[in-house]
Amino acid sequence: MPVQVGGSKVADPRPARVVDLSPVGDRSRASSKKNRRRHKKADAASSISPMQRLFDTSREVFANSYPGFVPPPDAVARLSGLLNELKPRDVRVAPSMSVFKHADPTSPPPFGIFCLPKSAIIPLHNHPGMTVFSKILFGSMHLKSYDWAKSLPAGSNDNALENSDGAGARLAKVNTDAVFDASSETVVLYPENGGNLHCFTALTPCAVLDVMGPPYNRAQGRDCAYYSESPYSCAGDAQYSWLKEVHSTFEMEGIKMEPNFIV
Repeated sequence: MPVQVGGSKVADPRPARVVDLSPVGDRSRASSKKNRRRHKKADAASSISPMQRLFDTSREVFANSYPGFVPPPDAVARLSGLLNELKPRDVRVAPSMSVFKHADPTSPPPFGIFCLPKSAIIPLHNHPGMTVFSKILFGSMHLKSYDWAKSLPAGSNDNALENSDGAGARLAKVNTDAVFDASSETVVLYPENGGNLHCFTALTPCAVLDVMGPPYNRAQGRDCAYYSESPYSCAGDAQYSWLKEVHSTFEMEGIKMEPNFIV
């Protein structure tokens, strides 16, 4: 009950009881409508296809990308998580295919799926100023990747990061030299590290999905370049090679991805 102090009445500290005078039927119908709205929202979220979710998230992550752009760690984790859950049926690929399926390159972010027969090779190439997410969908492949060396290895007899014979080769450090399969997590390479130059060799029929940004741009001097490797001997566990840009006629048969998501 109210408390009286010095002749003044103070409000009861206990919360007042609010009585709903609306008919029971009205309250039941209102509650039912709320539940239906909640269910509709849940159904809408669950009905979004994995590819649509991947495309929407990729577009968000790379919305303001530019040469040298690196997504923040939480965005990398979010996009990698979606790719880790992706299945071949989600992207409509099968081991019998041997093509490059790509989305509309005019609608960033660009991404595509390389379907490779056994023993097929995607030659060593670069991704200038780009961040690339790669996920093996099925099969297994050998991945070898490099980053440009920023310093000479210990005990090196050379005094420069470029070959002195005038051939135009640059020294690169091996980042990854391993086999990956569908159980492997998403591999992420960055503009300056993480294996920005890489090559694939299919050990079985396999497929890898790439999400990248910003896209290649020949007009800006960021076209895809291919490289040859020459051994470089040095002490220690780290491995290095001389990489020289070469002309390549490599290409894959390309088809546009089926429109199972909204661009």
